[in-house]
Amino acid sequence: MRTLCASTLIGEFFIIGFAGLVAMKDPGLSVSTVWLVSGIAMLLCVLLCGMVTRPGGVALGWALQLALIASGVFVPTMYFMGAVFAALWWASVHFGRKVDEAKARFAAQAESASSAPDAA
Repeated sequence: MRTLCASTLIGEFFIIGFAGLVAMKDPGLSVSTVWLVSGIAMLLCVLLCGMVTRPGGVALGWALQLALIASGVFVPTMYFMGAVFAALWWASVHFGRKVDEAKARFAAQAESASSAPDAA
């Protein structure tokens, strides 16, 4: 799960950076505010890469997805990009857990096969 979720979060890191560049062009927003908010969100993406398997990591990821969608208020394209990344986040979590379960099953089978007595 960690690899899939981290890949999604790194993609979001770049999207947030590009959205910050677009938001800078809005005369109603100060450049410092745009980069403070964008920088915090980008930092959160990087930190979440390491926290995704810890308790609350997936929930923080969902909060980031909601914030990304809500950023569409300032950069309308982010409504679409936020929805795309929310779908990617769901898929990363859902299929990542399935992969982790399959790995655990295979490891248990390999362990039981290696500890079985040899019939020689």
